[in-house]
Amino acid sequence: MEMKDLYELFLQHPTITTDSRDVPEGSMFFALKGETFDGNAYAKMALEQGAAYAVIDEKEYAEEGNDRLILVEDVLTTLQRLAKYHRVHLGTPIIGITGTNGKTTTKELIATVLKKKYNVLYTQGNFNNHIGVPKTLLQLTKEHDLAVVEMGANHPGEIKTLVEIVLPDFGIITNVGKAHLLGFGSFEGVIRTKGELYDFLRVIQGTAFINNDNPHLLGISKGLKLVKYGQKEADDLLVKGEFVECNPFLKFKWNGGVVQTQLIGSYNLDNALAAACIGTFFEVPAGDICDALAEYKPSNNRSQLTITKDNKLVVDAYNANPTSMRAALDNFRLIQHDHKMCILGQMGELGETSEEEHQKVVDLLSECGFEKVWLVGENFAKTQHPADYQLFANVEDVKAVLATQKPQGYLILIKGSNSNKLVQTVELL
Repeated sequence: MEMKDLYELFLQHPTITTDSRDVPEGSMFFALKGETFDGNAYAKMALEQGAAYAVIDEKEYAEEGNDRLILVEDVLTTLQRLAKYHRVHLGTPIIGITGTNGKTTTKELIATVLKKKYNVLYTQGNFNNHIGVPKTLLQLTKEHDLAVVEMGANHPGEIKTLVEIVLPDFGIITNVGKAHLLGFGSFEGVIRTKGELYDFLRVIQGTAFINNDNPHLLGISKGLKLVKYGQKEADDLLVKGEFVECNPFLKFKWNGGVVQTQLIGSYNLDNALAAACIGTFFEVPAGDICDALAEYKPSNNRSQLTITKDNKLVVDAYNANPTSMRAALDNFRLIQHDHKMCILGQMGELGETSEEEHQKVVDLLSECGFEKVWLVGENFAKTQHPADYQLFANVEDVKAVLATQKPQGYLILIKGSNSNKLVQTVELL
């Protein structure tokens, strides 16, 4: 089937599903493959459950005379090509966003600001990979004025692949840091891969929003049309911001006003300034930008304050790498509270630097002098650490101790990669 013919079917049936357990009536089912499943095996079931068409790439699942089963060479590639075709057809201005840390929060803040003036489509959750990005694009309609599309990567070349699907007109790299080093090979590999967004914008003469305080980003921005924001004085900043306090919520001022946010972490200032910069560029009134940033409340286990009967929790348990771990600890040490505790989960995908980076976290913890420290995972067990630190193999061991020894009256930082499942401790604290 030609792409233009498949696109005509999509326009008639614009709901896409890749999950045979969730098949809306009249949708199009794309039979993706994974490590433990083959969507082709569920294509007929999807049709029976209400799908209008099923796109497959295995001949054995095709049926003679059944034109509701559409056989293609590769389902994933077809999904991506369809998304790109749709994006080009609509021509909606798109802001692409990537970065090591803060991209999901920044994406949420940008969308919140832009929604004050525009009808905005933006990536839901963190659906920022080779499947989530095309599914986001396929939700675009003629009614959308703008789109904000998040792109993630853990291997070289992945941003280039996503950018060539999204075709962004504007872009922002939040920052570059030490994450997924096993896949990228080095910090320099991280910079090169995130910089693939800049490479695309340079070719199309698009616009990049850039943190003028970040030397790594400035170093790869040559030849780009730049719109700048930052905290340090500079003549060509569109948005200049200044930290006021963070106890525990971030308060800051910028050239558009003063904002009391509901975000924990001084590191979120750059994210908020990025949103203010993009909002200003797209002529959202300064007062509306301030209101949007003040109204936004995180609900995705990122810099989220949770108050229980016994404790106050700073829950940042979705992702962790050396850069974000240091930022979280540096911020936590500044928050005023009589009794502070950390529950930290090990960091993944660090390759040969893992032992060194976990030791750096423990050394920083020792400097901070928190009353209680619990470390989870074998990578922390290998470190040289103070004798009063408690070590746990996994979250189940933590939960077992909490069942009989619940801390009370503490401000507790819960930080770790999602694989640690530390969010399961929240209901026990």
